[in-house]
Amino acid sequence: MKIIVLGASSGIGMEVTKLLIGQGHELGVAARRLDRLESLKQLAPDRVVTAMIDVTDDDAPQRLQSLISELGGMDLFFYASGIGKQNRSLTPDIELNTVNTNAMGFTRMVGEAYRYFAQRGVGHIAAITSIAGTQGLGPAPAYSATKAMQNVYLQALEQQANSRGLKIRFTDIRPGFVDTDLLKGDNHYPMMLKPQQVARHIVRAIHNRRHVVVIDWKYAILTPLWRLLPRPLWRHLKI
Repeated sequence: MKIIVLGASSGIGMEVTKLLIGQGHELGVAARRLDRLESLKQLAPDRVVTAMIDVTDDDAPQRLQSLISELGGMDLFFYASGIGKQNRSLTPDIELNTVNTNAMGFTRMVGEAYRYFAQRGVGHIAAITSIAGTQGLGPAPAYSATKAMQNVYLQALEQQANSRGLKIRFTDIRPGFVDTDLLKGDNHYPMMLKPQQVARHIVRAIHNRRHVVVIDWKYAILTPLWRLLPRPLWRHLKI
């Protein structure tokens, strides 16, 4: 299978890429920091091609198409790009950069992959969103808002593809709290997951062609309850 991974230079994206390489797939891996992709290429030089793609750049879709051509096609598009920071002081740059990357960048690149697969009539788009889109999180307003947008956008594309008779599969991947830079700070988060642990769940969900997967089982139980909390109660929670 020919797979494009966008956001492969660190964290969950890198761990998923390692697993996919280990399974023998051909990969095109991309990120803003090209030098960080070299270690992935060394794992299988004959099956991995790299590219520098910043999802916030206007030419990012053209760069993606070039990577697809270099790989010789694309069967699976795996989107792992994204940023997020706690922003209790609502610093403008943090909020706007988060929206630019997680909303504009996401729409730009997932849309390009969708159009590629629509021309072929078949394909698979998998994207890391988050359980943060379930309810608005006070410590990270733009992050939780953009993750909710991503959830709804994938759902809308799935409905559109079905109505158009396109055989495009979607997998919306919603991890719980993961031990990454986003959650570094003074607050302690419960049930923290390791990127390697999350990556194993993701690869299994992709191969099983899941539509929506919440990682892990503890969050799969808690998230529906979290969604049911009434707004008056939610606004008074200390997070």
